[in-house]
Amino acid sequence: MKSRFTMPVTLSLVLAMGLSVAGQHEEPIRIGATMSETGAYATQGVPARDGYLLCAKDVNAAGGLLGRDIEFVIRDDQSDTDTAIAHYEEMLADGLVDAVMGPYGSTLTEAVAPVTERHDMVQISPLAATTSIWEQGREYLFMVLPPAELFLAGLIDMADGHGLERVAVIAEDQLFPRAAADGAAELADQRGMTVVFHETYPSGIEDFSTLIQAVDEGDVQVLAMAASALDNFIDVTGQMKAMNVNVKMFGTSGAVTEYQQALGEDAEYVYGLSAWEPGLPNPGSDEFVAAYEQSYGRAPSFHAAGAYGSCQLFVEAVTRAGSLDQDAIREELLSLETETVFGPFAVDERGYQTANQGLFVQWQDGEKVVVWPDELATAEPRYPTPSWDER
Repeated sequence: MKSRFTMPVTLSLVLAMGLSVAGQHEEPIRIGATMSETGAYATQGVPARDGYLLCAKDVNAAGGLLGRDIEFVIRDDQSDTDTAIAHYEEMLADGLVDAVMGPYGSTLTEAVAPVTERHDMVQISPLAATTSIWEQGREYLFMVLPPAELFLAGLIDMADGHGLERVAVIAEDQLFPRAAADGAAELADQRGMTVVFHETYPSGIEDFSTLIQAVDEGDVQVLAMAASALDNFIDVTGQMKAMNVNVKMFGTSGAVTEYQQALGEDAEYVYGLSAWEPGLPNPGSDEFVAAYEQSYGRAPSFHAAGAYGSCQLFVEAVTRAGSLDQDAIREELLSLETETVFGPFAVDERGYQTANQGLFVQWQDGEKVVVWPDELATAEPRYPTPSWDER
């Protein structure tokens, strides 16, 4: 940092400056964010919040950042776009924070991005993946997840490998699920598979019987489902069993422990996208898992790892920049190629992820096992899915 003084500094001024710097170092670097601690996205938002908080704890234990502790200022956006916007506006307009990180999901990230862009603030987005967010000329927004259009690619790839041809795609009518569903349908079409139907449904519904009946009547072999709300996956699975509708492969755009906890044996053989799993050979992953379990009494989901890894990226970029200057941090992130707890990171000139492709897991004997891609698989996929009374 350049000095503003243009004359020799006296001893008393040196001492005064030293006291001032020491005082500054006692003030933490405040990082503002919202997270969905309540509402429809709380299943994902709570572990993401905890990932942020654990990262701050670990960074501070290792000596902090730029000689200062970091402190997350996290507010509950209640899974609501207007609430998220209001929180980011207040934190930035009132100078309550020195930096920001992103909320959960594409819908909320799209909502708050204009705010952070207007303030020229870098926003590393831990859990947003919809390509269109990065196609609007934004300069300070960075993607960490695989692109949404790839979230169901593993399911389609495995289904194609099994010679399956008839695919149905359903999606919640929200930004991310639509993008994930579009990607699945396009890939199936490219592979020469038949997309029997590709439908969206409104957020908040609980009765999926019409869609499930269409799956049955369409002789669907592969059902790909994209949603932001965990309850949608649970409801569809339960109602498929109740209606005795079976497909050879059923996969979702998100695999979390709460899904299996809610469904028990009915979750067996179901596939799901996971951007991260414990046991992957990512640097520091084992230590992260152990620390998270000790701190929160549960295993981390990929949402927790995504938030932790995004915090690591922020710390690395600030360290390389040597300051909190947002343009300097931005330039460091644009050129950064690295691996975090969460996995590989590299972006193009848009801040759009180019290194992370994600994983597909399957529930087997009550546990998630990685079944795609082959080079990271920990188990063979169990195929085909047996009927409900055989599980």
